[in-house]
Amino acid sequence: MTEEFVDGFRDSALARKLAGKLRSLDIGRPMTIMHVCGTHEHAIARAGIRSFLPEGLRLVAGPGCPVCVCPARDIDLAVAASRRKGFIVATFGDMFRVPASISSLEEERAAGRDVRIVYSPLDAVRLAREHPDREVVFVAVGFETTAGPIAAALRDDPPANLAVIPSLRLIPPALGFLLDAGIGPVEGFILPGHVSTVLGREGYAFLESKRGAHGVIAGFEPVDLLSAVITLVEMILSAGTPEVVNQYTRVVSEEGNRRARDLISSVFVEADSEWRGIGAIPRSGLVPAPGFSRLDAVRRHHLEPETPPVDVRPGCLCHEVILGKTEPEDCPLFGSGCTPRRPRGPCMVSSEGTCRARYQYRSADGTGRN
Repeated sequence: MTEEFVDGFRDSALARKLAGKLRSLDIGRPMTIMHVCGTHEHAIARAGIRSFLPEGLRLVAGPGCPVCVCPARDIDLAVAASRRKGFIVATFGDMFRVPASISSLEEERAAGRDVRIVYSPLDAVRLAREHPDREVVFVAVGFETTAGPIAAALRDDPPANLAVIPSLRLIPPALGFLLDAGIGPVEGFILPGHVSTVLGREGYAFLESKRGAHGVIAGFEPVDLLSAVITLVEMILSAGTPEVVNQYTRVVSEEGNRRARDLISSVFVEADSEWRGIGAIPRSGLVPAPGFSRLDAVRRHHLEPETPPVDVRPGCLCHEVILGKTEPEDCPLFGSGCTPRRPRGPCMVSSEGTCRARYQYRSADGTGRN
């Protein structure tokens, strides 16, 4: 994809035109739309998209940050593994500082445990091969986009001393849950660009046929997002047949990446999974398939949390932010008791967290609060 092509979606004149059109929309009633992508939240906050919303329209962030929805129990299991003699815990950087029930992996490393930050699942494989006399436990966290590379790293002859704490989550079941549970008056979704490269537009067909919801697959540039919001509002106001529209056609196809999905299903199977602040969602997670059960660190090493897991820390409203029930700025800790340097919850820790994005771009986010 050429730089000139991408620049077209950053065109300031076109963005201003779309912003004016968005602001002039006459909605005439309250309306809430939700995105479910951490990168979308950063792009929305950075471009100040919310400052152009017409009266009555709310654009809220949903459970689109994999680290934020990771339950405390999964991190507690990683902490327990780090305290085992001869163990190395490998984790992505975003997970390193997330507070769990009694500790974090950052605190465990400060206490002398062997916790390593890796940048890809292949780094965890390499680490296991370099230390054949140690047990390496990789915290496998992410959505469909990350599940593919993790499956590829584990499928072909993984080291015998490597296992994973499975913390992979799936976006479609979460969308279905939000609609079925009636959590907030969400009338449509801006669908995630990266995840959609795997799922394709077909991956959201259930929104049209079974849930009666509208959706727009969008890219990450200002023109992408402004166009997506306008399209979604117009579809909702038309009261027409529910539809999922792909506006990110330069990257996302109708069928998505079948090879990636086949790769994922060759290593993992769907399972009921816990989401922080939400609870259990049926078939919303991935665990090693029967032929790869030896890679499940929880079963293989009989890992258990050392204390009952605590998803919601006192004063933290991350669980409500994840569901779009609360804006980050409405949390009493935001910007004072909770900052990127001293985070109280995962939404401020993760680079994809909603609170982190609002804090970083708080002068442009359209809330008027600094």
